[in-house]
Amino acid sequence: MSEAMNEPVIAGKAPIELELEPGEYWWCACGRSKNQPFCDGSHAGTDFQPVSFKVEARGTVWLCACKHTANPPFCDGTHDLLD
Repeated sequence: MSEAMNEPVIAGKAPIELELEPGEYWWCACGRSKNQPFCDGSHAGTDFQPVSFKVEARGTVWLCACKHTANPPFCDGTHDLLD
């Protein structure tokens, strides 16, 4: 597998703000999904797997788009350190 398939694609350099309803969601960890920030199966053939997370109450979340957060799926500001 090429090194490029082992590195996440930076889908964006700012968090994605969403108002989510209670439920289970699957965050794209590879950055290849066309349905950012959610998984669409584009990780097939890579070392990445989507990250499951649950929302208990309706509210605003800030999901990582750079795919380098230390707290997936939530933004931790790491995008500010990327080139």
